[in-house]
Amino acid sequence: MAKSNYITRAGWNVLDQELKYLWKDERPKVTQAVSDAAAMGDRSENAEYIYGKRRLREIDRRVRFLSKRLEVLQIVDYNPKQEGKVFFGAWIELENEEGEIKRYRIVGCDEFDPAKNWISIDSPVARALIGKQIDDEVRVETPAGKVLLYVNNIWYEK
Repeated sequence: MAKSNYITRAGWNVLDQELKYLWKDERPKVTQAVSDAAAMGDRSENAEYIYGKRRLREIDRRVRFLSKRLEVLQIVDYNPKQEGKVFFGAWIELENEEGEIKRYRIVGCDEFDPAKNWISIDSPVARALIGKQIDDEVRVETPAGKVLLYVNNIWYEK
């Protein structure tokens, strides 16, 4: 399944800051360290040189990824028309059949974070919730089986 290109403005800013940090701060420091290590002579047994070159490759790979990804990402800002329904960027309070309540936020695949209860727009739960309203029931196919969820509340960060 292809991943969506949606992202919140805050998520885009985080990726953009990472790109700028890697390119303007981290890479020049590592390049200088590799240059200094190379000046010490034999590079074949020079750990600082070897690990520095490896770190440069990691940085360059991440910079390439971020540069390409930021070009295709589409920032989705809050729109008052979304109020009352679940759309991208929504916080949702869900209740399962056992009465357990959980809160989730629907975000882009580049910013999902289970520790914050941020779920990807591409996840089965998020896809099932899109367009739903408060008091709607949602059946979701999860790895653990079918789950029935109730939408208790929906809100957006403005």
